[in-house]
Amino acid sequence: VQLQASGGGSVQAGGSLRLSCAASRRNFGSYDMGWFRQAPGREREFVAAIKWSGGRYADSVKGRFTISRDNAKNTVYLLMNSLKPDDTAVYYCAAHLIGVGAEGSSWGQGTLVTVSS
Repeated sequence: VQLQASGGGSVQAGGSLRLSCAASRRNFGSYDMGWFRQAPGREREFVAAIKWSGGRYADSVKGRFTISRDNAKNTVYLLMNSLKPDDTAVYYCAAHLIGVGAEGSSWGQGTLVTVSS
């Protein structure tokens, strides 16, 4: 599956951004979709994921970020509120039929989020 992420940008701490990730597959609804991020000098880390309904979140973003999907538009979103400088990273969307992030996942190209204090 091909993924196209968008929506990154620069915001001040406390601000909000919404990322979008459009997928190319017709059976998009069957995929476990997720967002990961990689800050400079750090490993890529899990942010959030969604399969059917509800979301799974990293502790560092729980209560601030919300993942959602629109299967009719083949798109997954990440609404990021109360952004902190520590959220600065390149954000990647990913897809896998069973568990996003597992071997065999498809990855988008990444979109940069910069949060200034």
